[in-house]
Amino acid sequence: MIRTAQLKLKVGHNKDELSKAAAKALKIKENEIADIKIVKRSVDARKKPELYFVYTADIELRREKNEESVVRRCKSPGIKIVNASEYKMAEPGREKLESRPVIAGMGPAGLFCGLLLARAGYCPLILERGEAVENRQKSVERFWREGLLDVRSNVQFGEGGAGTFSDGKLNTQVKDPAGRNQFVLETLVDAGAPPEIIYEAKPHIGTDILRDVVRNIRQEIISLGGEVRFLTRLTDLFTDKDSVCGIETDERERIDTRVLVLAIGHSARDTFELLSKKPVPMRAKPFAVGLRIEHPQEMINLYQYGRKDIEELGAASYKLTRKLAGGRGIYSFCMCPGGYVVNASSEEGGLAVNGMSYHKRDSGNANSAMIVTVSPEDFKAWGMAGENDALSGVFFQRELEKAAFLAGEGKVPIQLFGDFKEGRMSTRLGDITPCIKGDYVFADLRGIFPKELGDSLAEGITGCGSIIPGFDRSDAILSGVESRTSSPVRIERGEDFQSSLKGLYPCGEGAGYAGGITSAAMDGMKAAEAIIRRYASNVS
Repeated sequence: MIRTAQLKLKVGHNKDELSKAAAKALKIKENEIADIKIVKRSVDARKKPELYFVYTADIELRREKNEESVVRRCKSPGIKIVNASEYKMAEPGREKLESRPVIAGMGPAGLFCGLLLARAGYCPLILERGEAVENRQKSVERFWREGLLDVRSNVQFGEGGAGTFSDGKLNTQVKDPAGRNQFVLETLVDAGAPPEIIYEAKPHIGTDILRDVVRNIRQEIISLGGEVRFLTRLTDLFTDKDSVCGIETDERERIDTRVLVLAIGHSARDTFELLSKKPVPMRAKPFAVGLRIEHPQEMINLYQYGRKDIEELGAASYKLTRKLAGGRGIYSFCMCPGGYVVNASSEEGGLAVNGMSYHKRDSGNANSAMIVTVSPEDFKAWGMAGENDALSGVFFQRELEKAAFLAGEGKVPIQLFGDFKEGRMSTRLGDITPCIKGDYVFADLRGIFPKELGDSLAEGITGCGSIIPGFDRSDAILSGVESRTSSPVRIERGEDFQSSLKGLYPCGEGAGYAGGITSAAMDGMKAAEAIIRRYASNVS
């Protein structure tokens, strides 16, 4: 198979034009091509409003054509022979596993860990504190509509994890020689995701489709002998010398196990507190906090593409970063083209926001978090660290979320950027109407943060106006608080993916080893591989 890069075609081209471009690049006749598989597609907007798709494609020739001679004749570094490679499951070990492995959490890490273990014959038991996705959706929508929070099942907790109610972006910066990323994408497509996520440079599913995908993967796990228990929370951990020997669920049932995968997500604060009292090494780590900002989607389209509406490309995205005068930096996070800001709270008396998009990304507004990195040293300096060093980030998050809840009296607090910058309350909207799931109200967002953070956000957003014209417009809508960008803790593990407490496998976002749907899924796979390599699959 021949791989060729830099096939450039105008947006709106047809399939025949791609075939002609491939033939021209390889200096062969079009009828000599047996098949074309798109490996990657990105957008070239350097000459906007002229827009191009740039393809990397694998070309299969008809048998009579010699691939090596074609590649030699082309004399191009972007054209080479490649061999198809697939992700390979780990070979089972020999150690006897006397009880089935237990996975706590059914976000991307727990879901893909469970899928691999089920396919390998280990019959995992998956515990999820929230509801099955179909029931969870009803609970979340009721919360947005009526303000009735279910602390067990919400935007943070439930089947699929926090990513289920997000934009469903699947891009990752993780280096992947083993093919895990491709495995994740292909598994999602097999479960109902759009096929184009395999090759898009910025793949996206959308919360509406992702719900069905998650349910389909769960059904496969169950069909292979796995078990899933919803509304079941890990409440204790039992040890025998330096190893896990069992767990307690919901303060009433003991389950014996020698293998516990912690795929608990970044918001399982009660589990972090439990672990801090056990022989489980963990520490506070830096993360980022800030606010959501909304702009008209047409403004972002015009900046990125030179046009307000490009049907073939959909809503445009952006990625911003800027250095601040005091040495900190501000950057955009979880950008949601054509999306919604959502009330993502999971605790009574606290309020957090996140971003979410449906597959069509057609809300009319673009939103992203604008965030600043904070560290354990910051928490102490601002007097918001608590008494437990490992949980200082959790304490800091809670303090910000309590302040946001009070500022909005339980509703999402919003403020126009011009008023945030000048330190005054907003009294009416400008030309932008908020796209927010849940009730919202004008409030003083600046007062939620330590002064240094509030000043950094004002300075950083203003500076981004020199990158995207209008980004710092006075009627841009801010909402807060964005506090769940990543886990506030790191649960330590060794090269064998175990904690120093043997049998405990921390993985995914909650353990501090991933950031996003795809990287969390891949980390869950790594935990499953470590278990498979150690144990035989004939669980007694």
